[in-house]
Amino acid sequence: MSAARKNQGPVEPSMWVYHLPGGWIVMAGKTDRDNDFLSIKYAHPDDWWFHVRGTPGSHVLLRHEEGAEAGKEELQAAAAVAAWHSKMRQGGQVAVSATLARNVSKPRGAKPGTVHIRKEQVIKVRPGLPFED
Repeated sequence: MSAARKNQGPVEPSMWVYHLPGGWIVMAGKTDRDNDFLSIKYAHPDDWWFHVRGTPGSHVLLRHEEGAEAGKEELQAAAAVAAWHSKMRQGGQVAVSATLARNVSKPRGAKPGTVHIRKEQVIKVRPGLPFED
């Protein structure tokens, strides 16, 4: 690491942010380190977490500030964002793992972007981004 880099302090994570109807927010990490931050440090236990199965891609969170329950539409929209921000972007139907963020953990010593998940649900979606006004 260069001396100039050391003096800059911690790097702020960067992520893509999308807004869904009803106050839902979808966030996707841009790098492995951003994915770690989003999944392990930033996520609330009741946020939904998404990642394309078996392929590199962004970790994605679905959040509603008021703690509302996510319905099928919101889960599918967030899963489509996860598929979009993966190597499966050009695919047809893509299998996306989904679980509550409380079921996501980082194995000790694992490289950035590597997590372990429990209580996985699989959602099949076409890659896409939500339409924003």
